[in-house]
Amino acid sequence: IGDVHGRFDCLERLLDRIVEDRAARGIEAPRLIFMGDYVDRGERSAEVLARLRGLLGAPESAGFAEVVALMGNHERMLLDFVDEPQAGGPRWLRNGGLQTMLSFGVGGVQLTSEGEALDRAAEALAAAAAAEIAMLRELPLFARFGRVLFAHAGGDPETPPVLQGESTLLWGTGRFFQSARSDGLWSVYGHYVVDEAHAAQGRIAVDTGAYATGVLSAARIETGEVGFLTSA
Repeated sequence: IGDVHGRFDCLERLLDRIVEDRAARGIEAPRLIFMGDYVDRGERSAEVLARLRGLLGAPESAGFAEVVALMGNHERMLLDFVDEPQAGGPRWLRNGGLQTMLSFGVGGVQLTSEGEALDRAAEALAAAAAAEIAMLRELPLFARFGRVLFAHAGGDPETPPVLQGESTLLWGTGRFFQSARSDGLWSVYGHYVVDEAHAAQGRIAVDTGAYATGVLSAARIETGEVGFLTSA
């Protein structure tokens, strides 16, 4: 599943489509993988994180064998704000953090806020979203299953993911689009918005800009086959 960015409505529709598709194809208990960027920009980040926490805690209750949720750069910005409000706050607020705080009922801050106002807002958010923040701190930077690698921003195709820095996996590098992985793995990624989810040249793109387009996308990856589902 691509970048949700607070669009709880799109997430619920897409999850319904996945359940319907699974039933129609006779697929039992698949693995569900989220590609990061659950928060910011959209208005319902708190609900998205609560839904994600429920799925991670009890995947079988939703019909999944396993649920994996990767970290995205927006989760990193949220955590940076909580840990160092005055250093991390301005960047996060400019990139949709205000909407996330409001979804948790935290106000009293604006794009131009600084100093103690940021400290107070971070403290309020840490209290209001304690369980969700604890979950975000545990999210992995990448996952691999079979011949498929999953990382929010794709990473460096010339380097094993275990040797890559967090910044490369979360924020990306231009090298990602310059060559295929030397190890032959296919890369699933979000972060970079595309018009339609697609698979080409060893890469599978799933971020269709749900916060702006209202279209959240997912890739169905089976042996030798990739299909796509959307919330539209």
